[in-house]
Amino acid sequence: MRKITLRLLKELPEKYITSGLILIIILFIYGILGSYFIMDLSFVDSVYYSVITMATVGYGDYIPTTGIQKVFATTLALSGVALLAYVFNVMLTSFQERMILFSRGARKMKVIEKMDDYYIICGYGRVGKVVLDELQRRNQNVILIDKNEEAVEDLEETDSLIILHKDATDNDLISKLAGKKCRSVILCTGDDVINIFISLTIRETNPNAWIVSRASKLENVSRLKKAGANKVVSPEVIGGQDLYFESARPHLLNITVRHELDEIFDEFEIISKHGCTLENIQYHLPGIETPLVREIKKNDLTDAKEFKNYLKTHDDKMESIKNLYKIVNNIHSHVISGPDAETFDKLLEDLEKNEEILGINLTNKEISEITRKEIEK
Repeated sequence: MRKITLRLLKELPEKYITSGLILIIILFIYGILGSYFIMDLSFVDSVYYSVITMATVGYGDYIPTTGIQKVFATTLALSGVALLAYVFNVMLTSFQERMILFSRGARKMKVIEKMDDYYIICGYGRVGKVVLDELQRRNQNVILIDKNEEAVEDLEETDSLIILHKDATDNDLISKLAGKKCRSVILCTGDDVINIFISLTIRETNPNAWIVSRASKLENVSRLKKAGANKVVSPEVIGGQDLYFESARPHLLNITVRHELDEIFDEFEIISKHGCTLENIQYHLPGIETPLVREIKKNDLTDAKEFKNYLKTHDDKMESIKNLYKIVNNIHSHVISGPDAETFDKLLEDLEKNEEILGINLTNKEISEITRKEIEK
């Protein structure tokens, strides 16, 4: 019922105002012809009589006397009042609705202006939903743009999620939002042509914007890159989760460290203190280039404390982790997501005080060389 009501309100202004105006014209023609043939008035007087009768002014200069004239005058007056009242009521309702929408839009823009930084998601489908879930899990501010109100009706707006029922191809809107405070624009619409157009629009006014786009067809990957997208992801190859990682690439840090098992909780405390998220831990087995990856996706210190208590009460689990650390010679890597480069600098400064940092953003091959040297010792 709610969907039907919203649809009717949306169609009301254009559809019914046009129909009302057409009916008024038809009624006006009826009034002229009736005045001319039934009231025996001239053409000019017929126009005059039709107007004052439809408007119920009735100056009394032309008075119907016969039965048919009275019937004609009555039908013209009643129809005119009904139609004019209908049209003006619809126009007023339309104006009020647009004022409400304008007011809501203004309030949302004020909330966006107060945001320190945010991600923009264009299109909320199956892929867009996964991306939004990943961003919200990391407590990120998100602006979701989708002109289909039904697609986002189940979402609830918060201080960190703003939903705009707008067309993402609107030049002024997307150009304004994709400014300095925008960390990344993620194009999740299923139409590659729309994604290309949005990329071109953003790149015209924001040359430094970080744009990640979905490509529904593999052959459009190169076109999207030419249009200005920094990264193009095809759901045929990887999913929405990887869209988030690509969009956050300027805000990801991969550090390779060496420390004892007892220090992992101090390390997590430092990461949490700087508002960063430990995405995963990569254990580098000596002589093997591909690491053993363990997903974490946590930034809450409570999780680390619970895990620490769990190990204390489960000796077999504690022994397994100790053996893992022995196998990798205490060498492992962390993929950490954070707000900006300045935060990463402070994070690294604190980590260096507690553990040995072997390298930053090293390739698996470079790390393999380090572990190989450990074997030779």
